[in-house]
Amino acid sequence: MTTALTPLTLILITVALAAGTFAFRFAGPLLRARFTLSPRVEHLVAVAAVVLLAALVATSALLEGSGFAGFARPAGVAVGGVLAWKKAPFVVVVLAAGATAAGLRLLGVP
Repeated sequence: MTTALTPLTLILITVALAAGTFAFRFAGPLLRARFTLSPRVEHLVAVAAVVLLAALVATSALLEGSGFAGFARPAGVAVGGVLAWKKAPFVVVVLAAGATAAGLRLLGVP
């Protein structure tokens, strides 16, 4: 048997999550002044953020569910990546990536 949450419970959960999110965001700048990290640790954190973002992009571009997404999507991501690297406007990057993937799919490339 499942029990439905009352509207008051949902509101309280939402308020608690909002307060927790605010506390985490506020704690960063507040604690940053109290702790000093070595330059090596700061560099590792910056590199870790880039690696995490690259892994997310690779996973999203190459996989659909548990299988290969085909060649059109990675090609569109590659075109968008090159344009972003060349500092093209964001709208151009998104439109070119979408047009590349759509054009390849229109030509029958999976």
